[in-house]
Amino acid sequence: MCIRDRIRSGAYIEGPVVIGENSDIGPNCYIRAGTCLGDNVRIGNACEIKNSIIGDGSHAAHLSYVGDSVIGKNCNLGAGTITANLRFDKTPIEVSIKGERLNSGRRKLGVIMGDNVQTGINVNIHPGAVIGSDAWIAPGVTVQRDVPNGVIKYFFSKLEERKR
Repeated sequence: MCIRDRIRSGAYIEGPVVIGENSDIGPNCYIRAGTCLGDNVRIGNACEIKNSIIGDGSHAAHLSYVGDSVIGKNCNLGAGTITANLRFDKTPIEVSIKGERLNSGRRKLGVIMGDNVQTGINVNIHPGAVIGSDAWIAPGVTVQRDVPNGVIKYFFSKLEERKR
C-alpha cells in the first residue's frame, strides 16, 4: 500500500492483498485474500472483491461483486455488476481458449475481462465468460457466454450484438 492511497472508513481488507499506487478503497467494502489491485483503481461502497486481479485505472464504484476474476485496465463496472464464480450445479467451469470451450479444471472461476470494458447497472456475468477488450455490456444484461472485442451487448425484446 502506498501513502497516496486512500482507504476510507469501513473498508475491510483481509490479506494478503496488493494495492497499487493512488488507489481509492471504500467506504464499506470488503477486499478478500488473493486480490491484486493495480494503480489508480477505485473500489467503492458495498463492493466485495475476492481473489481477483483488477488492472490499472479500473473502477467498481459501488454495489458490485468480483470473485476469482481478471479485470483488465481502464474498465468501469456499473452499480450492481456481479461476476458469478461458481456454477449452479457446482461442476468444473468451462472457458473459451482459442475459440474452443475447455474444462478449466476449476470449481471457481469468474470473468476474464479485457481492457476498456464498460458494464451498465445490474449486469450479471456467468462463470468462465470471456469479455473482449472495448466491449460494452448494457444495463440489465446477463452475460452467459463470451463477448467479442468491441461489441455492445444489449437486451431489448431479444439479445442483440452490434459493432461499436
